[in-house]
Amino acid sequence: MQDDEKPELRRLPLFREMTTPTFDSLMQIACSQSFPQQVELIRQGEYADFLHIVIEGSVELHASWNGRDTVMGVIHPVSTFILAACVCDAPYLMSARTLECAKIVMIPVADVRVALRRDPDFAMAAMRELANGYRGFVRQTRNLKLRNSIERLAAYILYRSRHAGDSDSIVLPVEKRHLASYLGMTPENLSRSIKSLQADCLTVQGMRFTITDRTRLMEIASPDSLMDEPVESPAKSAFSRLAG
Repeated sequence: MQDDEKPELRRLPLFREMTTPTFDSLMQIACSQSFPQQVELIRQGEYADFLHIVIEGSVELHASWNGRDTVMGVIHPVSTFILAACVCDAPYLMSARTLECAKIVMIPVADVRVALRRDPDFAMAAMRELANGYRGFVRQTRNLKLRNSIERLAAYILYRSRHAGDSDSIVLPVEKRHLASYLGMTPENLSRSIKSLQADCLTVQGMRFTITDRTRLMEIASPDSLMDEPVESPAKSAFSRLAG
């Protein structure tokens, strides 16, 4: 991998506190590769060969069962995936594919495990990342189970607004069909939810959503600190941090 890619990786929470010898040893065996869009990087049920780090582009995490497929999240730079399977030497619970042209850094997972055993600071950082992933999973499960579809959409729009500095105008970072799947809806259900919000507090032009009545939108979403992902979280995902 190129030397100019290393400083950005070093700033990741996972690598920030590890010793310099540990970081240097992992970077010596790491490689970076560019992939076109819609390339499958990992497949659910398989075992991890590499720890993957997105440094350009975006990667969709998805799961399938019995002929059905659902979006679990979208990973944006700079972020790792899927750490839990690497640490546990367990099958992937999700698959991953590029949504657009992407550059991925890959570190052999056997060397990652050796580094975790030898470097307590690296191990603690991995523990924090896994804990954040678990908390993100609980937040998302609460969101899916406790809110109806319109409330979930309203909460997502508020999250994107906060992420953009409380802007009243946001642009969806993913296609609506991906958003529908992530929010636990069909595309038709998402369309109905959008129309419902348009009647109250929203205008929509393609991928751009403009909040026209923030107070009403907040009444619908009822933001909850125990459910909604905090904007200051180290997560880099379009939706939430995932580590499955």
